[in-house]
Amino acid sequence: MPSSPTAPPPDEPGAAGSRRRRPRTAGPLRRTAAALLRVLRPRVRRTRWEHGRTTRPETDPGHRLALDLDNCRQERDRWRRHADSYERELNLVSLERAHLLAWLAALHPASAVVSPAVGPGTDGTHLLRFVAGDRQLTWRLPPADLPLFTHVPYAELPAALPGGDAHRLLDQAAHIRRHTRLLAIEGTLFTVPAPASAERRPRVRPGDR
Repeated sequence: MPSSPTAPPPDEPGAAGSRRRRPRTAGPLRRTAAALLRVLRPRVRRTRWEHGRTTRPETDPGHRLALDLDNCRQERDRWRRHADSYERELNLVSLERAHLLAWLAALHPASAVVSPAVGPGTDGTHLLRFVAGDRQLTWRLPPADLPLFTHVPYAELPAALPGGDAHRLLDQAAHIRRHTRLLAIEGTLFTVPAPASAERRPRVRPGDR
């Protein structure tokens, strides 16, 4: 009599419809780990540990505004230093200009005069005038430079100067360049060179006589 085939045990792999049962504790552990991740994940996103201290992320609007304000203050301080440097250089150039004009006025004592400027917005500005190269030249003097021109006579301005300041200054600069070239040519032509014998003659000391 043939024996009936025996069915494989339920846990044996390869049996049709059989699955290995998981321990009942896997479900609660998984749910607990998921809950912990949900609790800890927002804290990780909000804060960041760097060198043992917590810093705000760069996406924080307050942090970004603080950085922008600090950059603006640095730019302001940098431009303020540049402005102070330019102001010092401008003051030095203005002082040197005033000394040169006072020297030129002393070289032209026959025609140099100081007159008050006319028109709106002068605020104590004066004009220095003298004749050079058969032409009258003028420069504006601020009130702070007037003590340098006490050697120049004071005279009222007879009439307004023709043309605007821009046109007058350009024309005056061209005249000064031409007059400078003429003076250089005259100095070259009329300079008498020293005789060669006088240059080579040895000097006699008072004790050698």
